[in-house]
Amino acid sequence: MSSKTPPLAKKSPTERTHHGDTVIDEYAWLTNKDDPDTIAYLEAENAFLQEQTAHLGDLQEQVFQEIKGRTQETDLSVPSRKGEWWYFSRTEEGKQYAVSCRVPADGETPPAVTPGQRLDREQVILDGNELAGESAFFSVGTSAITPDGKMLAYSTDYKGDERFTLRFKSLETGEPLDDEIENVFYGGAWSADGSAFFYTRVDDAWRPFQVYRHTLGSPDDVLVYEESDERYWVGIGLTRSEKYLVLGAGSKITSEVRILDAADPTGEFQVVRPRKAGVEYGIEHAGDFFYVLHNENAENFELATAPLDAPGTWTPVIAHSTDTRLLEIDAFEGHAVVHFRRDGLTGIRVLPYRGGKDGGDEYEIEFPEPLYDVGPAGNPEFSTGRLRLAYTSMITPASVYDYDLATHELILLKQRPVLGGYDPADYEQFREWATAEDGTRVPISLVKRKDTAKPAPTVLYGYGSYETSIDPGFSVPRLSLLDRGFIFAVAHIRGGGEMGRRWYEEGKLTRKKNTFTDFVAAARHLKASGWSERIVARGGSAGGLLMGAVTNLAPEEFAGVVAEVPFVDALNTILDPSLPLTVIEWDEWGDPLHNADVYAYMKSYTPYENVDDRPYPPILAITSLNDTRVLYHEPAKWIARLRATAGGGPFLLKTEMGAGHGGRSGRYDVWREEAFALSWIIERGTS
Repeated sequence: MSSKTPPLAKKSPTERTHHGDTVIDEYAWLTNKDDPDTIAYLEAENAFLQEQTAHLGDLQEQVFQEIKGRTQETDLSVPSRKGEWWYFSRTEEGKQYAVSCRVPADGETPPAVTPGQRLDREQVILDGNELAGESAFFSVGTSAITPDGKMLAYSTDYKGDERFTLRFKSLETGEPLDDEIENVFYGGAWSADGSAFFYTRVDDAWRPFQVYRHTLGSPDDVLVYEESDERYWVGIGLTRSEKYLVLGAGSKITSEVRILDAADPTGEFQVVRPRKAGVEYGIEHAGDFFYVLHNENAENFELATAPLDAPGTWTPVIAHSTDTRLLEIDAFEGHAVVHFRRDGLTGIRVLPYRGGKDGGDEYEIEFPEPLYDVGPAGNPEFSTGRLRLAYTSMITPASVYDYDLATHELILLKQRPVLGGYDPADYEQFREWATAEDGTRVPISLVKRKDTAKPAPTVLYGYGSYETSIDPGFSVPRLSLLDRGFIFAVAHIRGGGEMGRRWYEEGKLTRKKNTFTDFVAAARHLKASGWSERIVARGGSAGGLLMGAVTNLAPEEFAGVVAEVPFVDALNTILDPSLPLTVIEWDEWGDPLHNADVYAYMKSYTPYENVDDRPYPPILAITSLNDTRVLYHEPAKWIARLRATAGGGPFLLKTEMGAGHGGRSGRYDVWREEAFALSWIIERGTS
């Protein structure tokens, strides 16, 4: 079988000059999605990938069957109470998508559910399999039910480009309405009486910038807000109390909130507090007052209250703390719940209202494991004596608890079944600390089988951008690595949010290189401390930029690299304000178009510009043709330059020709794609 790499069309390179620096991009022609040569090249790359990985077919099928065999395919979620109904979803063996359902409610104890059995008086709200039909891709962007439970708004995408069609359905009759709206974005909110639905649209740069009001039965939708500042995006929601519509506009560093009485959908939105550069805030309705979570003079955020008639007047409730990052506030009729982060772990604090039905002192809920991730899970009901929580660790499957506010009892409602004899006692998790170049201690979470001897082949995962935290959680597919003697590790590098807001600030803009050097330090620590031998690095999206940067920094440290939808052509993308989301991203990466120092800094680390002729590890880049967040041509150009410039390899490109940023949509398709990546990783880690 031929091992010849796909030929590149002979096309003229593009030449650009920025801040006196001339850059020649010989693969810029790949950005033209409508060029037949581009599609032909991507298809040839896919054929080459098949040739190069054909010998992994048996292993890939074995891993797929392991994932499938450990998964309870016919299953139900734990019902969640909202008004007069319990809402839940079910999956069925052989079907790609979930089915959303509900049953009438009685009390606060969820009904007992048995996989494969229908509940009495069960009503199907939305069947993803029926909607998907024979489409190769399917996604739901919005699913919102009116406060009275009678009407559903939902939106669908059949390409992966995240442009949805909004439709409406009567839940009393099961019949669809004639109302249909094209090209809407995620999310949306109903008015209190269910007569109007608010939704967002995106501009040409894929930025949600408009909020419209659609009145059921009317052909003319009304624009209620448009954001002209290209750094800001908008969204809209309904408070848990169903009393206020909340319209938020935010950049990466600044936010502004408007509110409207949900009973008056044609009224004017009121600004809570005008935007102020660097100040972020969000608002929650708590009955006779508002909660406001903000970072004005409070790096890790502060919780305040505000009167209903003066929502911009803030009185502190939980003062700023240097060791605790406040993440979100959920307000209920008699209490509030604060989700926070401390020492690299998440936590829950309960604030009973003084004089309320849940009155008393505030307190934190304790959990038994040294590493875990916990957070509020839904909780749509405003008046409730229970708190729904989602809990997991690297050895504990995803678990759903109800916390009884009266008895302080944690009630386990469901733990994700893991079939095939999984026993958490066979595995162990650890926290290690690497020392970065500047002396900063970087946490690493690890999991392995107890009988795996060290050093062992290791997958080291990282992200490190947008204050996104990669918390210690469970994964069924990961067991196929652990049971083959692998260690799985997550490097909690700067640029993420694991250690608070400062952790994020120290890994963005002109301190972005800390993200990359932290990851390399983590890899070297795992080897030096005896944990690891061959390390395969893995990351996606902004974590794909990480993969490209660390292979340029220290290619010798890695036995292989998996870069999924990787942001590897960052400089060219951030230089072009016409591309999706670029202007919004300037607050994260800097503005190289107008700032020569930012340009020079970005050029010194972006993967595409810094490929050299050293030996590189084998690299697998995975992308999607319809991705609107990281365009397919970034990894395509990167792989082409690696082949032309670097030693080592091989360098492989896999393009999903009918999917978006999240890859394929059906669960069996997702499992097969993961089995493919894992089979490649297993070979890299053990050969």
